[in-house]
Amino acid sequence: MLTSQLPSRVEPYKLAARRERLEGLVALDKLPRLAEEAGDQTGDCHVVLEFGVDAQGRREIRGHLQATLALPCRRCLVPLSQDVSSDFLLGMISDEALAAELPASHEPVLVENEQLDLLTVIEDELILSLPQVVYHDETECYVSAEQLVSKTDGEAEESTPATNPFAVLNVLKGKDALKGKK
Repeated sequence: MLTSQLPSRVEPYKLAARRERLEGLVALDKLPRLAEEAGDQTGDCHVVLEFGVDAQGRREIRGHLQATLALPCRRCLVPLSQDVSSDFLLGMISDEALAAELPASHEPVLVENEQLDLLTVIEDELILSLPQVVYHDETECYVSAEQLVSKTDGEAEESTPATNPFAVLNVLKGKDALKGKK
């Protein structure tokens, strides 16, 4: 089934029994937790979900998502465009205790009252797919190369005179010595 906008809630057990395929778009501005992690986003995430039953009778969702996000550069904080994609395999469970029975290849997804919130599942996968760090190329970054270079120990010593951290103790010691002489 090809839809332009994916529904927010589905009945996944029925879709798995019929081996349905959902393909469509999710508006990125409808994903508040993604906005908390990566900032406000515009555009859509393209999602393909294939519902089915594996050879052991487990109901599963094979999915792929792809989006272009505006993520802040860690140097200058100016957003840059990053393509994010993910392939995932979810095992449907009706109780959290059943998650241990899934093979390692499946991530558990909790189905409550025969309903699954697709937006939450897609948002989770997008957040898990975010890159650890994002940087502009040094030539394109708004922070200059000189600002990126740290000073060497020799340069730091020349610019600030060295002070003895124990100089205060010498002053105090001198005062105590004067009190003892009186």
